Amino acid sequence: MVIITFQDPETQKEALGFLLGRYSGFVLKSGEHIVPESALKALAEQNFVFTVRGHADEKQVAALRSAASASLQRRPRRAKRLAGRSSQ
Repeated sequence: MVIITFQDPETQKEALGFLLGRYSGFVLKSGEHIVPESALKALAEQNFVFTVRGHADEKQVAALRSAASASLQRRPRRAKRLAGRSSQ
């Protein structure tokens, strides 16, 4: 995984639209993006201008994954209805 940034918000928006559904990754509040190395070639082929900040180490990626999964919660199950109830 590699950390990249884009030169302006418009380029960032277009690039994210391109990357969605093709590659997994993370968007940080700082404006940096963590994407797989294979995404760099795809971005370059589409003529997106970006800056590579360096490799993301496994600790950074693991921390992001655990933070994301901890924030997701499942909805509580609803009570099942009894079938065949008749009103008498």
